Amino acid sequence: MTSDSDARALGAFLKARRAQLTPGECGLAETDLARRVAGLRREEVAQLAAISVDYYTRLEQSRVRASVPVLTTLARALRLDDDQQRYLYELAGRSDARPRRRRPVQRLRPAMRRLLDQLTGTPALVLGKRLDILAWNPAAAALYTDFSALPADRRNYLRLVFTHPAVRQLHQDWAHDAREAVAALRLEAAADADDPDLATLVGELSLQDPDFRTWWAEHRVSSASYGTKHYRHHLVGDLTLDCDTWAGSDGSGQRLMILTAEPGTPSHDALRILTSWPAGHPDADRSQDLTR
Repeated sequence: MTSDSDARALGAFLKARRAQLTPGECGLAETDLARRVAGLRREEVAQLAAISVDYYTRLEQSRVRASVPVLTTLARALRLDDDQQRYLYELAGRSDARPRRRRPVQRLRPAMRRLLDQLTGTPALVLGKRLDILAWNPAAAALYTDFSALPADRRNYLRLVFTHPAVRQLHQDWAHDAREAVAALRLEAAADADDPDLATLVGELSLQDPDFRTWWAEHRVSSASYGTKHYRHHLVGDLTLDCDTWAGSDGSGQRLMILTAEPGTPSHDALRILTSWPAGHPDADRSQDLTR
């Protein structure tokens, strides 16, 4: 448990560190407004760490104890090196909880594997914790991207939506779809707030994308298991697909996501054409367990 003196030292350390940084160093736009103090403002640190300004202010004022995920995102936001991170965790009384080991590897359930094998004409993905993509069928690879060409630890639905150019451009209403994905991850985060892999994912996306920082800080949650996706594919054009997600009943957290089109529609015809071209995706028929 952190002492009052450590809490005060933590606040002083945060103030001193943000004073050493400039907005440009942290990927923020420079403004012409005069700064009363050197370095980053509290609002800017809170934005980078995807937390509220009030919460960050209370941290600096030693009025709240930081969780491990918050410390992780602050370490990234403030560009702390290894020694500075160790000091941060020690002051926060979280040295033993600092994430050093990854969680057990997620393994694809055999039942999910069989379902994917039987879904040949419609895109389907198996999502695990943190929206990690555990497996896919050839149709999903044809629609999104060749998942097998990506490193296993980069196969995450939210990461691809925000950082993969082809996946991002696929969504006609990207802002809506991306914000819904953030809300889904927010809901999942409540069940395992100390997951170090989740903290890493949030930290990376917070630094890379201002929209993610804004939407994550909103604390909006969603458990929507169905909806409509509007895509514009570079080979077959516009697609309007129903997206349905079914959760497994075994507590593994694995979900089957399937995209279908109304029969007789142009989207249905386009989807049939797209999924009949496996040659364009030579590795698309290899769905894999996520190995990390």
